[in-house]
Amino acid sequence: MFRLTVRDHIMVAHSLPHPAFGPAQQLHGATFVVEMAISRAELGPERIVMDIGEANGLLRDALADLDYTNLDAHPELTGVLTTTETLARLVAERVAVKLPVGVYSQLEVTLREHPDAWASYTLDLR
Repeated sequence: MFRLTVRDHIMVAHSLPHPAFGPAQQLHGATFVVEMAISRAELGPERIVMDIGEANGLLRDALADLDYTNLDAHPELTGVLTTTETLARLVAERVAVKLPVGVYSQLEVTLREHPDAWASYTLDLR
């Protein structure tokens, strides 16, 4: 299995209104380093998984309307508890719909909110 990973980041504001989140129930800021890994069983005719520029563009497009945004006011996230896990899934699903069918095996998106804490979501594309 071959894998290409690219990174970007977003800065957001949001609240997590659930008792499990303690002080994070209040509006606060977060900066996420976002990694996107695309896998395929065999390389394409160009001998790459995907062009790095194309991968960067897919990730940036998936993040663009989230960056510098209050997620509590984002129309797609109304009423959604915007945990790191939820955001990883959202980004993965946004990218997946732009990928050609049958070419890639797996897509994984990881959001790192701290050097020692991160969450990922993996989609099987087969």
